[in-house]
Amino acid sequence: MNLFDQISNDIKAAMLAKDKVKLSALRNVKKFFLEAKTAPGANDTVTDETALKIIQKLVKQGKDAAQIYATQNRPDLAGEELAQVQVIEAYLPPPLTAEELESELRNIIAQVGAHGPQDMGKVMAVATKALSGKAEGRILSDTVKQLLR
Repeated sequence: MNLFDQISNDIKAAMLAKDKVKLSALRNVKKFFLEAKTAPGANDTVTDETALKIIQKLVKQGKDAAQIYATQNRPDLAGEELAQVQVIEAYLPPPLTAEELESELRNIIAQVGAHGPQDMGKVMAVATKALSGKAEGRILSDTVKQLLR
């Protein structure tokens, strides 16, 4: 079952369970899936790769929004955002540990033949594709910087 179908089935389950937070979060995800599905060139399908990118984007936006709410002294809204983020994150693959990430990046650095900070762009281009959904871009970037010193 692909992510689009899984989200659709989980929306039905959330309706039956009367889980408002999960229902709201999943409906939002499905809205973005439908927009991607009807975009020009999408051929009326959403691949799991595209779905994962959408989910990652929504998680990042939710965390950023929660942080803004927290700085504006609105813990109620921050809590709502984080609750929805938690629901959405369940559809992402488990993140890599720091050791696993470093190992993967060392392999990519060797594969690309990077020797210093000037090669960061080459490494990041390969790493973001290879590790999509498994590590946040900021953590990925920081780790690559440390390894290329």
